[in-house]
Amino acid sequence: MSYDDHRPASSGADQARTWAMLAHLGGILAYFWIGWLPALVVWLANREKSTLAVAEARVALNFQLTVLIGLVVCTILRSVPVLGVIGRIGFIAISIASLVLSIVAALAVQRGGTYRYPYSIELVR
Repeated sequence: MSYDDHRPASSGADQARTWAMLAHLGGILAYFWIGWLPALVVWLANREKSTLAVAEARVALNFQLTVLIGLVVCTILRSVPVLGVIGRIGFIAISIASLVLSIVAALAVQRGGTYRYPYSIELVR
């Protein structure tokens, strides 16, 4: 018997759940402006299929694009002399919120559920 004989077969549902988790976990990278990229890759790679991964990647992508818009606004505010402090605090707050909510979403999907972010503009349908 080889090692592969003892390994359980990976089902399509497990793979879809893994892809969905990766789409949500991409939000960890929001501080570096690329939190939307993993969700976009998962969504584009799986969009021909009707799976959990596609639905969760779309939700994650919409949230991360909303986060990106917030980060751009905060960066613009940082360049305004009077509002610079608000921009800096907002940038950090949005980054931390993206980090925490992305982890919560990934854990919800890992447990077999779905996750909807509290604030998200639906840009991708």
